[in-house]
Amino acid sequence: MYDYIIIGTGPSGGNIAHNLFKAGANILVLEAGKLMNKKTFPRTEADTSARLYWGGGIEFDTDAKMGFLRTRVVGGTSIVNQCLLDRFDDIAFNDWKAESGVNWFTNEQLAKHYDTVEHALALHTFTANEMNRNAQLFTQSCDKIGVKWGYLRKGQSDCAQERGNDCMACLGGCHRDSKQSSYAGYLRDDIAAGLNIQTETEVTQIVHNGNTVTLHALQQSKPVTFQAKNIVLAGGAFGTTKMLLQSGFKKQLPALGKNFSTHPQFMSFGLFNEEIHAYKGYFQTVASKDPNLRQKGYKLENVFAPPISAAMLFSRTGAYHQEIMRNYTRMTCIEVAVRDENAGEIKVDNKGKLTIDKPFTAQDRRRRDEGRELIANILTNEGAKKVYASPFSVGLHLMGGSVMGTDSAKSVVDPEFRVHGYKNMFVADSSIYPNAPGINPSLTIMALAQKLSDQLIGANHGI
Repeated sequence: MYDYIIIGTGPSGGNIAHNLFKAGANILVLEAGKLMNKKTFPRTEADTSARLYWGGGIEFDTDAKMGFLRTRVVGGTSIVNQCLLDRFDDIAFNDWKAESGVNWFTNEQLAKHYDTVEHALALHTFTANEMNRNAQLFTQSCDKIGVKWGYLRKGQSDCAQERGNDCMACLGGCHRDSKQSSYAGYLRDDIAAGLNIQTETEVTQIVHNGNTVTLHALQQSKPVTFQAKNIVLAGGAFGTTKMLLQSGFKKQLPALGKNFSTHPQFMSFGLFNEEIHAYKGYFQTVASKDPNLRQKGYKLENVFAPPISAAMLFSRTGAYHQEIMRNYTRMTCIEVAVRDENAGEIKVDNKGKLTIDKPFTAQDRRRRDEGRELIANILTNEGAKKVYASPFSVGLHLMGGSVMGTDSAKSVVDPEFRVHGYKNMFVADSSIYPNAPGINPSLTIMALAQKLSDQLIGANHGI
């Protein structure tokens, strides 16, 4: 019997597995996806969607108005994201405390855990000479109209951008192991050292037996069973919440599935006479860092999208669509990321299928519209001769569904990361977020995982 089974290998599960493995615990790691590395990551956008994502690339809410991106691979979302790593500010933590009643949601209380994670990873803050043309135009226009911006910090070691490597390729997995994913930063060396990880294994039911937990799963479509003294759910907002829902915990946990948020992102493109090539080099080096926008509940990010993804952001046919794609190389892009209200709900139907209700509240729509208006102003001041605003939104930061709090009627996980009422079931991934922080969630997911790791190792006297 295992001391711990960790389900999921993203920023939370990868960190916890690494720490418990180093401490000598008898652990098993389960991952629904495959193990890939820098030599086997997909090389095309189409293959990336088919091979790395649940739903073959994208999952939709019940109204098909918002698409969600969720990975299915060792390393989780950290394999495909830009690995932008920022600490939360007091605004985020104060709102978390107010929502949850958890008093240790402060920068002071989490500082040592942030420090541990940051010291373990290679971090790089971008500079002016690393901006591509898309970023240069964005920052120049922001300066003109008085919007404050700043350089982003990314987990990376050796991107070799100066030798022609482009960030766009890393959206399908980093082919240099430069990006500090949970695989490159934690699991790769642990697997080589003997970490017990079983891939292509999807947990279908959790059975709590008092002092032990039994997991039923499908491993390459064949039923398997595992047992442990403790489990750590690290499947993210969708994965963790779904496992608990389909295992029947909703009766004891009425808040299960509720309070889902996702920082919905809306992209706008500006068309120029000159070639921009926004997909070249580091295509995400700067973003708005404006206190005024922070108070208003949204931020602007200087980004771009691969061609298939860009094509899906607009109507699929017609002259308008052809015009946009024909001018792909001459466009810049800015997106507004909304700090949305946690009004969404994650459900499982009677066939075990995940369903997502994600309404836009009046506040969400107001923030979206204000952000879009500001983006149009920035793009116009950049010199864009035309602006294309996508009508679709994308959810990349999946948060909530199994939120942390002191009240078991309003939350799922207690302040010690235990599922309410179950002393040996733990969660420390993005599903425990009480509300949307309005800041990239990755670093704080790892910091929370580090806090839980320290708690578990300390409780077992170093294991």
